[in-house]
Amino acid sequence: MNVPGNDELLFLALGGAGEIGMNLNLYGHAGKWLMLDLGIAFGDDSMPGVEVIMPDPAFIEERAKDLVGIVLTHAHEDHLGAVADLWPRLKAPVYATPFAASVLRRKLIQAGLIDEVPITEIPLRGKFQLKPFELEMITMTHSILEPNALAIRTKLGTVFHTGDWKIDPDPLLGDVTDEETLKRMGDEGVLAMVCDSTNVFVDGEAGSEAKVRRNLRKLVKGRMGRVAVTCFASNLARVESIALAAVAAGRHPVLSGPALLRMVECAQECGYMLDFPQHISPQDGAYLPRDKVLYICTGSQGEPRASMAKIANDEHRDLVLEEGDTAIFSSRVIPGNERSVGRMQNALMARGVEVITDREADIHVSGHPARDELVQVYQWVRPKIAVPVHGEVRHMVEHAALARTCQVPETIVAPNGTLVRLAPGPAEIIDHVHAGRLARDGDTVVQLESNSLRDRRKLLWNGAAAATLVVDGKGKGMAPPKVSLRGIEDGDGALAAAVVEGLQEMLADLTAGERRDDKRIEEAARQAVRRVVRAHLGKKPLTDVHIVRI
Repeated sequence: MNVPGNDELLFLALGGAGEIGMNLNLYGHAGKWLMLDLGIAFGDDSMPGVEVIMPDPAFIEERAKDLVGIVLTHAHEDHLGAVADLWPRLKAPVYATPFAASVLRRKLIQAGLIDEVPITEIPLRGKFQLKPFELEMITMTHSILEPNALAIRTKLGTVFHTGDWKIDPDPLLGDVTDEETLKRMGDEGVLAMVCDSTNVFVDGEAGSEAKVRRNLRKLVKGRMGRVAVTCFASNLARVESIALAAVAAGRHPVLSGPALLRMVECAQECGYMLDFPQHISPQDGAYLPRDKVLYICTGSQGEPRASMAKIANDEHRDLVLEEGDTAIFSSRVIPGNERSVGRMQNALMARGVEVITDREADIHVSGHPARDELVQVYQWVRPKIAVPVHGEVRHMVEHAALARTCQVPETIVAPNGTLVRLAPGPAEIIDHVHAGRLARDGDTVVQLESNSLRDRRKLLWNGAAAATLVVDGKGKGMAPPKVSLRGIEDGDGALAAAVVEGLQEMLADLTAGERRDDKRIEEAARQAVRRVVRAHLGKKPLTDVHIVRI
């Protein structure tokens, strides 16, 4: 089932289509499958204990023997963050340009997989074969080093898979978008363009990192006390801009956060940022005069263990912000992170710290294309089929409408799990397959809808109750039931007493035969506990019952 034929070309997203993040794309042709990206997203307040979620690769795991390779477009977490967790299920060779390979190797070292996962480095603009696919890396610009699109050539036509991209005439680090190759592809003929939809509702262009660098320099120069700037650790052009702004203002840059240090290390390993300003440790930065230091921090999204959150909560071992200091957020808030970022900014402002975001100053540009850039690339590439990805359904539908205004003959909206035949004939949906979610729970990976996580969510909202009943062989109570309530308000013990009474009444109402059946007593007791708690508090707690027979 779902074996791609010799004369068909298939596309299937298992992540990243109908959502932003967790990218996992598959192309099928001539009996083989090709995977592009294998990423993660981050948990939120509705997923207690879960920091990372990822696509369920069950579909391709069942066909792993036909998976010719995993090609990574770039080093962002939502494109390669799941490799260390899911590679053991797939065991396919991995291909990436040098910077992404450097980032991935550090993750594999932490996971104990560095000697198992075969990584092949592909040079920028490199061409290689994973039969029956011929692949070409195409240099784009984005908010990270070495972002790549892919030309995927088959006998049925060429697919242009954009990855994450924008058009920036001055990205500061790395090359500009390879306009010449995109135009050449358009002249040669492109069957389908599978394209980033993130900013399809944004008019104009995303903007240039060069403008942000100028604005940060002006902003930092006007501050008097300590300055802390947070941004995405992977946006190394931005990190460099912040460090240069510090130097221009007579301040010493301090890099705070292991993710930031790792990214700079990876960049320098690959020949970038070799003239990065000298920076000092947080320990040394703590002793500098307030007007001579600038902290470059992780934690722009409110991550509780990142540097900016620790500073905001006065929990950082070395660094502090006080009244008269400034915290600058050179980033946008990813949808879903508004509450955590808001809490952090409120904590800073409550201590008299001035908070400056992209609402107050022009200090951030997106790494994704706005409408004018999408139109430009459609004009260069001129695909026969537009397949929007990397967006919620509303983004994908709007992107399809935009593609039609660009005279793309066919558009198809295919959320996760939608199997699309791109050729032969008109593009069409031919099947729907499982596209579930996995969660990293501590050191294990489990189904996001597993019983354990479902119980944890119920515990978060409703609390827990446990009851122990001691009965004889005939089911007669030998002692009053013991009740324990957790996360349930019962300051005077009245609720626990009511639960005990309810359990005693339940036991008395059972028939003689039912009292000899432990499972029947457990179920009746569970219902009795929940009925009493619901009557008092309107909640249905997670309930455990233990039967002890003597």
